[in-house]
Amino acid sequence: MRSRMSKALSVGLCMGLLIATGLFAAQQKDDQLEIGKPVPRFRLPGLDGKQYGLGGLLKANKALVVVWMCNHCPVAVAYEDRLMQIQKDYKDKGVQVVAICSNDSKAYAADSPENLKKRAEERGFNWIYLHDESQEVARAYKAKVTPHVFLVNQKGIIAYRGSVDDDQKKPTKNHLRDALDAVLADKPVATPVTRQFGCTIKWKEEK
Repeated sequence: MRSRMSKALSVGLCMGLLIATGLFAAQQKDDQLEIGKPVPRFRLPGLDGKQYGLGGLLKANKALVVVWMCNHCPVAVAYEDRLMQIQKDYKDKGVQVVAICSNDSKAYAADSPENLKKRAEERGFNWIYLHDESQEVARAYKAKVTPHVFLVNQKGIIAYRGSVDDDQKKPTKNHLRDALDAVLADKPVATPVTRQFGCTIKWKEEK
């Protein structure tokens, strides 16, 4: 009798673990914007003193590369030149790179609007750079790291999310460029999701 009860208890525990694990996996899987769905709207101040909204940016371009960036993260810094080159190569094709910094600038002074603007001017960034002080846009997009890329087509639909390429030092796959070429050709992106990597976004402490 005890043996049967122990067996039943063991099975029950296993089932509970499987269910819990399944739910956790589902939550992990769903904790990203869904490809093929509209992206959240936003309106943020740029480092140039202008205000930028998603709607206006979409009207003026065929595709947007929305990417989370910052000053203090070495991974983000390593991708500055690559993103500048992408903006240069795709500008005449109707593509605009829109960088957003959402880091807690009180905890990370390097990512304050003043220091972001200083570095942008020193490096000659050719993209639009926005500051998300409230971190609401980062949360809406479920951005995780710097850099974290979201490719949006002219209809405001997310076509790709993940990394710029597959390796910080010696990339062999240019994920973002491949996705851009597909979107501009009005074709499905072959690999619409890749693993993003970089420094975690620095969230403000909840009060």
